[in-house]
Amino acid sequence: MTDETLDRAADAALALAADRAWPNVSLRDIAVRAEVAFADLYAAASSKPAVLAHLSARFDRAALAVDYPENSQPHDRLFDAAMARLEAMEPHRAALLAIAKSEGPLASAARFPRIARAILEAAGVPATPPRLIAMTAVWARVVQVWRDDEGALNRTMAELDKRLKQMAERLGKLGAGF
Repeated sequence: MTDETLDRAADAALALAADRAWPNVSLRDIAVRAEVAFADLYAAASSKPAVLAHLSARFDRAALAVDYPENSQPHDRLFDAAMARLEAMEPHRAALLAIAKSEGPLASAARFPRIARAILEAAGVPATPPRLIAMTAVWARVVQVWRDDEGALNRTMAELDKRLKQMAERLGKLGAGF
């Protein structure tokens, strides 16, 4: 029941964030919208950040679910994993942007290392500390572009491609490449 409760809460949180200011949404509001008992939600996630962490993990699963052709290059796998996550986020753009704006950049950025780890691991690239730092920086920049790139995500894809190439080059110079 916990996963179902959290999934329903995550969906409710997105719906509420699209309707009103995120600071005005309470955990109880999320439970009511999700049609789950408040006590059950509180046991599974005792705060709005915990609900958002579950939501982020759902988006990570989109990246983790990508199948890669045999012998594909790390750049292509990283690109596909990051784009799968962004495509999972895209239908919820308005709500996610509203949440990020109300949380502030530091709270949103606090999730970036976890996201970067999921993208690296999804692509079969071990998340060593230098790679994790580099992928976190790539993700941070790509999300900035995504926020303003509505539609086909052409600018986002171009930025991701560019930043992944830079990351590979710089990590290679450090002896931490892939």
